[in-house]
This record gives sequence, C-alpha cells and structure tokens, in this order.
Amino acid sequence: MDDISTSSLTAILFGLLFLSAFFSSSETGMMSINRYRLKHLVKSNHRAARLVSKLLKRPDRLIGVILIGNNLVNIMATLVANAIALRLWGDYGVAVLPIPLTIMFLLFAEVTPKTLAAVHPERIAFPASFILTPLLKLLSPLVVMVNFLSNGMLRMFGVRVADHQDDHLSSEELRTVVNEAGGMIPKRHQKMLLSILDLEHATVEDIMVPKNEIIGVDLEEQLDDILNQLRNTQHTRLPVYQESIDKVKGMLHARHIANLMSRDIEDITKETIRDYMTPVYFVPEGTPLNTQLLKFQRKKQRVGMVVDEYGDIQGLVTIEDILEEIVGEFTTDFAATTSKDIHPQDDGSFLLDGTVTVRDLNRALRIDLPTDGPKTLSGLIIEYLETIPQPGTGLKLDGHPIEVLQIKGNLVKSVKMWRDSSQASRTK
Repeated sequence: MDDISTSSLTAILFGLLFLSAFFSSSETGMMSINRYRLKHLVKSNHRAARLVSKLLKRPDRLIGVILIGNNLVNIMATLVANAIALRLWGDYGVAVLPIPLTIMFLLFAEVTPKTLAAVHPERIAFPASFILTPLLKLLSPLVVMVNFLSNGMLRMFGVRVADHQDDHLSSEELRTVVNEAGGMIPKRHQKMLLSILDLEHATVEDIMVPKNEIIGVDLEEQLDDILNQLRNTQHTRLPVYQESIDKVKGMLHARHIANLMSRDIEDITKETIRDYMTPVYFVPEGTPLNTQLLKFQRKKQRVGMVVDEYGDIQGLVTIEDILEEIVGEFTTDFAATTSKDIHPQDDGSFLLDGTVTVRDLNRALRIDLPTDGPKTLSGLIIEYLETIPQPGTGLKLDGHPIEVLQIKGNLVKSVKMWRDSSQASRTK
C-alpha cells in the first residue's frame, strides 16, 4: 500500500465500509422479509421475489456467501484503516485505531444498515438479490466447503439443514395474522375469516334445532290438517314422521310440495305424500362444522337429522345454519333473529327463553358463557345447580346474575339475566 496515496486509501476505506453495510443489510433484509408476501409476489412473477425465494431455499448457502463477503470486506477495511493510521499518526495511531474503527463499523456498517433492512426488508432484499445471486455462483466452491464444515458441526447437535421445510401457519397463528391485519382486511371480512377457523371447534350439536322444536309432517294427523300445513309452510324442507320425530320416514322438499299441491285434491292421499318423500340424511352429533359443511357439499344435501351414538334423533341441522356461523344471520333485522328467545328490558336486563342456545346468547349479548358443556341456557343452569330449580332461584353464571322465573316440567322455561352484578343491584 506504500504506492497508494492517503486520499486513495481513505476512498477505498469508505468503499469497503459501504460494501460491509451492503452485506450486513442484505443479511437482515433477507431474513426479515415476509415469507407469505414473498410467495404471493413469486406467484405474480416478480423477478426479484423469485431470486430472493430461490436464495432463501438454502439459507445456509445464503448466509455463507454473505458472511464470507462481509468478513473479507471487514478484514480488508481493517488493513486499510491500519495503513492510514500508521501514515498519519504512526504507532500511536495504530494503537488507538480499534476504538474509532469499532464505532465507525457499528454505526455505518452494522446498526444503521441492519435497522434500515429490518424496517424495509423488501427495499433491501430485492436489489441485493441481483448481486448475491451471481456472487453465490462465483464463490460457490468456497461456500460449499464452508457449509460442509458448518453443517457437519450442526449435525453433531442433531440439526439437519437438509430437512429444512417452508414455514406453515397453524390455525391459531393464522387467527393472529387475521387479527393483526388491521385496515388491510375489512372488519366484516376479518370476522368471516375467523368464523371459518372457528368451525373446527364447534359441532353440529352446537347449532342444531333441538328435537322438540323441529317442525314436520305427522302422518298420523288428519289429511286435511296435513294439506293445510303444507300449503302454509315457510320451510323449504320438512321431515315426515309417524307419531313422533323419532320415527322419521323421509323429507319433503318445497318443489315436491308444490308438485303435490298442484294435483287434484281427490288424488292426494298419505301414500301419495310418501311417494314424494326423499331419504333422510343422518348426521352424528359430534361432527365438526367444517367437516359437515364438506359432507353436505359432497353428498349434495342441505339438511340432516342429527343422531346420537345410539341412533336416537337429537335435532336437525341445515347447511344454512353452518353458513350463518360464517357470515351471520341472513336477515339484517337484529330483532327478528333474537326477539323469539331474547327480550331486552327497560331496566337493562334481558328476559330469556330457557331453550336459547348458549352460542346464540353469547353472540347476541357479547358475553362468554361456557360452550363446552350443555348447549342451552336451561341445561347450563341445571348442570350448575345440579338440580331442577324452583321459580325465584338466583345464581351467577360466569359473573352474570340470573333469576329463574318459570319452570315447565324438567325444563327452565324462562329466566331474567343481567350482564353484571352492579347492574342487577341497581335494578332490585
């Protein structure tokens, strides 16, 4: 370096400092880039994204070429800085050189470029890929040798780089991604996406219409009563049974009912009704909603009778019930969907039908009663008290005061509920 002027050495030093900053920022940018956005850009045929993705498939080789380059640059920068210090200040300059050199490298070649790359990884990684890709090919023999030694040491600790797989998100991690999406995904869409993830945690038993609320056609009724029911029904599908829903015989679709009612009244008999019935589709009560949705689609069914492990009918579930778990009620009138079972009172309390499902109650009142036990409010109260309560019985469920108002047989018919204790005390 004796033939090179001090000013030239200074320029070389700053050039090496810039190269060190490039390698440092490239390492952070490559490792910090969003892998899922990167995959999206690769599918969009983004050239730089394809190069970055290819480099990240072998992170050991990527890190190898970056560190080889960075270390070579840093060593050369140290030698140049040493020569400059020796010329300007002699042995004293060489002695104190580590302090300013360390500060200079930390500021301009490490902390600043790495912080910039962590904040804007794509701005750093994409341009860097056009340099690192040919550099990796150029230094491939050295990189392969270094990786062979490094990977050998890792295997001693039970780590196999060759077994590296792309990251995959679990459902809970995906839930976090959706929640953290912020304004990038509309709130309504976020709620729908989260509802889809929740389908695997709920079963058809959670959303079915209970057996005692199923509306169907009883073939034991008078024919005139049956025909009147068919004329006025608001349902697209009706189960047909004999004496009780436990003896279901088939299903009547709205179009079959229309065809049936278009016939002469004299030609319609109970046997004619049987001819229009379709087979019943049975659904085990413990089937997860996401699984049942796919089964409905695969079997071209829209309604099923829910049965327990003994084959006894427990309720009825439709594909619309599952879809409402994702998109919400198909009506925009909140009162229309809740007034049957949930009645807000002037004092801030709610008059509730005991048959309201816990899931519907949680959704309507935005509370968090347990859903891993009984499916109805009546069942939840009876399980909590371990007995059939008397009217006037008070209790707290998950911090919400409840007063039993009416009992019908072994069922809690109606209750009054407050959101919290302070509200209850103010109204009493």
